[in-house]
Amino acid sequence: MSATSLSEDHSDSGGKLDKRSNKVGSANENESPLQGLKLASHEVLERAQTQGRIKCTKCGGSRMFFCYTCFSVVGVNQAEIPLIKLPVKIDVIKHPNETDGKSTAVHAKLIAPDDVNVYTYPCIPELDGDSYKTILVFPGPDSVTIEEMLQHLNEMRTNSTDEPTVKRQKVINETEEANQVKQQSCPLERVIFIDSTWNQTTRIITDERLQALPRVELKTRKTCFWRHQRGSPDTYLATIEAIYYFLKDYHTLCLLKEYNGEYDNLLFFYSYLYKLINKAKVSAGKI
Repeated sequence: MSATSLSEDHSDSGGKLDKRSNKVGSANENESPLQGLKLASHEVLERAQTQGRIKCTKCGGSRMFFCYTCFSVVGVNQAEIPLIKLPVKIDVIKHPNETDGKSTAVHAKLIAPDDVNVYTYPCIPELDGDSYKTILVFPGPDSVTIEEMLQHLNEMRTNSTDEPTVKRQKVINETEEANQVKQQSCPLERVIFIDSTWNQTTRIITDERLQALPRVELKTRKTCFWRHQRGSPDTYLATIEAIYYFLKDYHTLCLLKEYNGEYDNLLFFYSYLYKLINKAKVSAGKI
């Protein structure tokens, strides 16, 4: 779940990837949870890997691929790193005890820098009075599904503005016009994720500044993370996975558009590290 920072310092990984393909996989390529992603070429990362760690020009830290402190690429050509535009703003609130090098939130910041911000608690994004424009992705008894979110937010908007409810036209069949009305009526502007282990979430999730926000729960999916939290189910997603899956569902269920890999590059770094680390485990006889 996005409440967990299920990531590992990628700098300890070894091995090389097949330059002929950006398809990512585990020991069995056909069983890869990340198979079929539409990704930019990983050749830039492969070249950087051969150089090894180098110093970040901003903080001086020893890094590979990117600096998780400065949110900047290291040892790679910025022009070769994919950049994408997101339909909503993404804010990540990271627990102060979370190690920067173990957070996958940096991946989102590097790929969508104009739409992603990362805060270290107790710092959180400024929240205006319109709570129906912002949601918190977190499971719980009061959480709604993404399918239910649109109606829930519009009800909140109606109640806050005292606008009369617009009666829905009766139609025999679903039409494109009806779909456009549904799409245009979505007031969502910002999505907040919590980046921490499950044991650390209470401090953030109970913060009074977040209590007015509606909560949304993601569909159940299995994580691809290479170092899973001991004793937790495999449905606890890394933060970058949670962001990706939310946007993918939002695209199809709320924007009502066919998904054609628009956000796949959010997993650009994650997918490369996934295959890299799994290859290293295979070589070491751990898989």
